[in-house]
Amino acid sequence: MASFFAAHRLDLLLLAVGCAAGGATIVGGALALRLAVRIHLILGFSAGAVLGVALFDLLPEGLVLGAGRFGPDVLVGATALGFLAYMAVDRGLLLASGQRTGHRGHLGAGSLTVHSFIDGLAIGLGFQVSTTVGAVLTVAVLAHDFSDGVNTVNLSLAGSGDRAVARRWLIADALAPLVGIGASRLVAAPQGDLALIIAAFAGFFLYIGASELLPDSHHRRPTVWTTIATLVGAGLIWVVVHLPI
Repeated sequence: MASFFAAHRLDLLLLAVGCAAGGATIVGGALALRLAVRIHLILGFSAGAVLGVALFDLLPEGLVLGAGRFGPDVLVGATALGFLAYMAVDRGLLLASGQRTGHRGHLGAGSLTVHSFIDGLAIGLGFQVSTTVGAVLTVAVLAHDFSDGVNTVNLSLAGSGDRAVARRWLIADALAPLVGIGASRLVAAPQGDLALIIAAFAGFFLYIGASELLPDSHHRRPTVWTTIATLVGAGLIWVVVHLPI
């Protein structure tokens, strides 16, 4: 038994990390479902958190990962392309659905789920580089997975209004990091390509936060507390990203 654990120590560690990430996501999503009556405040908080993840986490992380291979203009361009591509898909689906917004319950939550997959992939690839890099990425991912769960549920509810759909997306989002970690065991670390993907996702989240969550939260109940919730959401992500580890 001892030899088995020694031989599979990294695999078991990654499994534990994936389960922890999924657990944090479930807790955040369950809280969002339970407090649906305060949806305007939760949406305001989520808007700030999504914008914070894009500006304070994803874009800087993409610039660091792509350093030496891509210039800042290329990576910021990938962010702009992500923003515009998400807008084109969102508007196209809106027109195709006769101005009904139900697709956003899938599009936004699906984007966050893919982001969680990328989180898991990044953790696994980080451990390929070194244990220290893997540990740093793990702490960063675990820190914002709670918000990921909240945001996944809120985006799904805002777009579809269906709690069953929100629960299914929450489960998918919780499983995504574990799937990403598993996928990382099959590939070598494409550090530069991962930087472009992360930068593009920053653009996705800038659109989601600025064009969907912010207007929706204010439209539902335009109070000062909604704005404060947005500032708190962005501020919390900034604090989490800059925590000494």
